[in-house]
Amino acid sequence: MRLISWNVNGIRAVAKKGFLDTVKELDPDILCIQETKASVDQLDDSLLNIPGYKSYFSSAERKGYSGTCVYTKREPVSVSYGLGEDEFDHEGRTIELDFGDFILYNIYFPNGGRGPEVVEFKLRFYDCFLKKVKKQMDEGRMVLVCGDVNTAHKEIDLSNPKANSKISGFLPEERVYMDHFAETGLVDTFRMLYPDVTEKYTWWSYKTFARD
Repeated sequence: MRLISWNVNGIRAVAKKGFLDTVKELDPDILCIQETKASVDQLDDSLLNIPGYKSYFSSAERKGYSGTCVYTKREPVSVSYGLGEDEFDHEGRTIELDFGDFILYNIYFPNGGRGPEVVEFKLRFYDCFLKKVKKQMDEGRMVLVCGDVNTAHKEIDLSNPKANSKISGFLPEERVYMDHFAETGLVDTFRMLYPDVTEKYTWWSYKTFARD
């Protein structure tokens, strides 16, 4: 089974850059998209109904913000949206699909870059999610998590660890939750396969021209 997780930073924008051709080429069994930045009524049929896939969208109440979607060839037994806590369920961040033999989460975790209060919100979100997943795993369920966690775990996972040590995304209080993920039984599949590989990053800040 091929699962792909992709933060598109706006599904309407990426649709103009060959998104559907890429999906066809990669041919995932399940595709988890983060930051759709669109509600269903803003999308045309080509994005709502990709041939061969069931699609599930969770949109933020705030237009043009956050949002997730899942395209899957295999129909799930059930689908739910959110974490079941009102504080976290207005931004379209979470889709949970139960396929019977496993549970799949597609999550766009909060970014804490707008200040201390947002970091605290992010940590509460992590805590709520981990409690839910731990309960499911304690009940014997297999849980897969795709998404954008918005935190680098270890120094090997980002380009400039010292420069970012006091910036959200690499704060000690955020990184400890990555430890908690592992303690719960979740496995970082990239690091499982490539434990020592360096300079493999999935995101650069366009605001600071970090990739230049």
